[in-house]
Formats: sequence, C-alpha cells, structure tokens
Amino acid sequence: MDSIADMGGMQGFGTASPPEAGEPPFAEPWEGRAFAMTVLTMGRISGQNLDAFRYALGRLHPLDYLADGYYGRWLNAAELMLTDSRILEPGAVDARVRRNSGEDVTEPAFPEPQKPDYKPTAAGSLREIEDPPAFAVGDTVRTKDLHPAGPTKLVGYARRRTGTVTAIRPAHVLPDTHAVFEGENAQHVYTVAFSSRELWGDDAEDFTLNVELFESYLENAA
Repeated sequence: MDSIADMGGMQGFGTASPPEAGEPPFAEPWEGRAFAMTVLTMGRISGQNLDAFRYALGRLHPLDYLADGYYGRWLNAAELMLTDSRILEPGAVDARVRRNSGEDVTEPAFPEPQKPDYKPTAAGSLREIEDPPAFAVGDTVRTKDLHPAGPTKLVGYARRRTGTVTAIRPAHVLPDTHAVFEGENAQHVYTVAFSSRELWGDDAEDFTLNVELFESYLENAA
C-alpha cells in the first residue's frame, strides 16, 4: 500500500533537523503517556503485533499523519488497532471527548472483541530457513514494481531500481504478511547498494545508499 508513511526520499519536505543537545526523551508529558498507552495497546489488549502497528500508521489519513506529530500518530494508530480488534467502535474516542466536554452524546456501544491470535514477539523476528539465498554478494538485482493493497516495506523511492547485493542478512519474518496475520513467511534479507543518481536522477548528490530488502522484493537484473 502506498501511503503517507512512505515519505523517505520525497522532495519538498526540507532537510532533517539535527537533534537538540540534551534533548529529553519526550518533549511534553503527554508524549510519554502516549508511548506507554500505545505499547500497552499492542499485544494482549488488541491482539496486534509491531508490524500491525506500523501498518496502522500507514493507514492514517495524510492530514492527521502530518498534523498530529510523532506521538500523535502513535495515539491515532493505537485507536485504529483497537477498532480493528473491535475493542472500540469507530468514533468512540471522539464521542467520549465530546461527552467529557459537556455535550449530550451517546457513546457507541462496545462490540464483541475479535482479537487476532496474538503471539509474543519478545524472541525477535529472526528465523532459520532451509532454502538457500536466491542471490549472492556481488549480484546485480532490480527491485520489483510493487503496489499491494496491503502493507509493504519496499519503499516507494527504491522500486524499479537497480543495485548491487553487498551482504546477505539472517532470514526475517516478512512484515507484509505478519502485519495482517497471514503467516510469518520468513525470507532471506539482503543489503543492496544503490547509487543516489539511480534513485533520484542525475542531479542528485553523489553517494551510495544501502537498503535492506526481502528476497521477494528482488529479481535478477540480468
């Protein structure tokens, strides 16, 4: 799915701001609470996993994604996971806010939860698989032109681009299927080096960008 969360490499957003000296973990107290609430929401409350959380971020309305700030996105994504699992009805949070402000509002009834079969991920996402890697260090590969309806970790600016495999990483759970509870589908992961000008054209600053890519994202460029 192409979404506002796939902003990497887009033009027109300016340069990244350097970190502030002595910057605290949370700029405002509510941000720490938002962090804690979102972590609690993932897992046993909503039945969702970390990849589902990232998918929820990608499904936020673009205006909300940009306007509400980093931890505002976290709260919006937590609410979306709760509605996905039918812990909350859509609109229930807004109704509670209006009710607390004195409006005569009937809050949507809590539905029957339908949480996915959550499995703790503390053991990590690395896996051992029997299939040998399809590509070797030094191979020239091309990324596929993927535009799935669901999640993908193949960033938009790196699609249909040619690069060179520089390392083979341990196999990893595929977030694309794990986020929607369609299986782990563990795959080999490769570090692929791309020329900046291959990604952004001849006028780009000249450097090499390394991207970690799942095997199903790649094809032999030859």
